[in-house]
Order: sequence, then C-alpha cells, then structure tokens
Amino acid sequence: MIRLVLLLVPVFVCADDLKGLLDFATKNSDLVVSKTLSQDAKSKELDSQKSAYFPTLDVGAFYQRLDERSPYMPGDTYAGYAKVGVDIYDGGRKSSLVDQKENEFKASSFETEAMKKSLSLQIVQEFFTIKTLQATLEARLEADKSLKAQLYRMTQFYLAKVATKDDVDRLQAAYDTNVYNIESVKLQILSATKQLELKVGKSVENLDDSSFEELANSDYELIDSTKALMAQKDSVKYSAESLASVYYPVLRVEDTYSLYGYDRSDLQHPEGAKEQNKLMVTLNMRIFDNGSVQKTKEAVLVNAQALNTQINYLTNEQKVNFSIAEASLNTSKAEIQSAQSALEAAKSAFKTIEEKYNAGIADNVTYLDALTSLTNAKALYTKAKNDEQIAYATYYFYSGKNIGDYLK
Repeated sequence: MIRLVLLLVPVFVCADDLKGLLDFATKNSDLVVSKTLSQDAKSKELDSQKSAYFPTLDVGAFYQRLDERSPYMPGDTYAGYAKVGVDIYDGGRKSSLVDQKENEFKASSFETEAMKKSLSLQIVQEFFTIKTLQATLEARLEADKSLKAQLYRMTQFYLAKVATKDDVDRLQAAYDTNVYNIESVKLQILSATKQLELKVGKSVENLDDSSFEELANSDYELIDSTKALMAQKDSVKYSAESLASVYYPVLRVEDTYSLYGYDRSDLQHPEGAKEQNKLMVTLNMRIFDNGSVQKTKEAVLVNAQALNTQINYLTNEQKVNFSIAEASLNTSKAEIQSAQSALEAAKSAFKTIEEKYNAGIADNVTYLDALTSLTNAKALYTKAKNDEQIAYATYYFYSGKNIGDYLK
C-alpha cells in the first residue's frame, strides 16, 4: 500500500491545471516574450523622442598646424568649445512625433495583450482536446479488456468445438481494430501534447481537471488586436502632422563659447582672440518643394484610412464571432444532455446484451455493436463536456476578456 502511494505522489505533484499553464505561458512563452521585448523597444523610442525637448550640448576641439605660416596667422592654433542649442519653435514637429511614439507604444502594448489572450485560447483548445482524447483512449482500453476476455472465451469454445471459426474471426477482427484505434489515439495525444508544450513553453506531463465559471456578468469590449489597430491609426495621423510641420517656421537659438591657444606666433603672425562667445539665432522655413511633403502626407493619411477599414472589419467580425460563441454555448448544453442520455442507454443496453451473449442467447454481432455503441457514447459524452469548456473560453475571448480570470 505504501509503495502504491509513493508511485502515485509524482503523478499528483506533476499534474498541471489549466490556470497554471496559462499563467506560465503568458509570462514565458517565446511568442509573448518577443512581443514584450518589442513593447520595451517602443517604450525606449518614446523616451528618446521626449528627450528631444531638452537643449543640446556639444563640446569639441581642433588643432591646426601650418608648416609655412601665412601672414597674420600663427603656425599653430588650437581651440576647445562648448555649444548649447535649443529650438524655440519647430512648427509642432516634436509634439507630433511624441504623440506618434506614444501611440506606437500603446499599439505595441495592445498587441502584447492580444498575443497573450490568443495564446490562452489556443492552449485551452489544446488542453480540452487532450482531455477528450484521453477519455477516448480510456474507453478504448476498457473495450480492449472486454474484447480480450470474450476472444479468449470464444477461442476456448472453438477448441471445444462448440463455436465456429467465424465467431472467433469476428472477435479477432474487432479486437485488432480496437488495438489499431488505441495506437491511433495515443499518437493523437502525443501530437496534441507536443503542440501544447510548444505553446506553453515547458514540458507537460499530466493534466489536472479544470473548468470555467458559468456565464459571468461582464461588459462586452473590443478585443486588443482591434485596439492595437486603432492606436496604429492614431500614430499614422500624428506622423502625417509631423511631416506637415516642415511648412512652419523653425526658430533655434545657439550659443557657442570657445577658448583658443597659439604657438609659433610673432609680429608678422600675431595671435588671435583668447576666447569668444557667439550667439546665433536662426529662422528657417520651407517656401517651395513642389508639394513633395504634402504628397507624402497624403499618402500617409491614405494608410490611416486603410487601417480604419481594417478596424471596422475586425469590429464587425468580433460581433459575429461573439454571437456564434453564445449560440455555441446553448448548443453545447443540449449536446451534453443528449450525450448523457445516449451513454445511459448504451450502458443499459450493453449490460443486457453482454448477459445474453455470455448465456449464448445473443450472437457476437449484436455484442460487438453494443460494445461499439458504449465505447462511442463514453467518448462522445466526455467530448461534449470538454467542448462546452472550449465554448466558454471562446465566449470570454470574444467578449474581450482575459480567459484565465474566469477559471474556477
């Protein structure tokens, strides 16, 4: 008994529930990490653009040597300088670029959330698909035991010459077909598990039971992929505004302070100033470019219109999918009731037919049909219940919610 408990402990310890898988995937999946890094990059771009408001400070130095000194110029001249500059007015270019980067960062944030929620839905689908396949395998294995026992029994009857070779062959064919189906389901489980591991980002040994809450009262909201497009559209509009700023005047003030030093100087090659402070105010404005920037702006705004069309489509698509998800929930409940009724009938019918078969009243064709019906009914009932859980996840996904928040 102690050994049995020790063998079972790792199974329970290693079991993964759906919420744990979703939490791990939304933090460690390569797809999510990639989106998060892109989001971080956009954040740094925004910080960089905000820094453009601050004055600039440049320092520099130069050294000049003349082998043949020129009149009124010493042979060696060297200097160091510091220059401070600031834009007094730039036509709104900097503010437009900051707004552009803010919306790019917002779009990237929504894309990250959209990836997390989409990945969560895929994991839910894989999770319950595996649970359905495992139930199918369990039903097949139970049928295997019954078929193996009946095959042995019929073989003994055949050896005793109270059964025909045809009776044995029928059971043998049914047994071999079931073995084939068992191996096929095992392969499907392996394939689905590997796909789940790929999405989660870690190995998965055992799956614990998980389920969603009944329909919770929650407001319908746009999914994050649509919000990302809306932020991208705003970003494109601000990009167009930054282009248009070229037609406005740009006023800049710069102050440069320099220190000079000289060597090889004399009366014919006198030294110049020891220090100099230069203040410069510049005003620049584009008067004519044959509409080059204006045409570029118009092209950018056309891209914004294209994004707006995509937004309209995704908005309508979400509404359609949400309606389908609601209908799917109602359908799944009816399917569960039907599958449960079919399972109870199949159990009752198989029990009666098995007793008759063992007593020699029913033939093996009737027995095999009843066993097949029972096996299929078990798998169908489990599938109906798991499909309902997938329907709940789909409903919450298309209502714009985080699926993991509605797990029990």
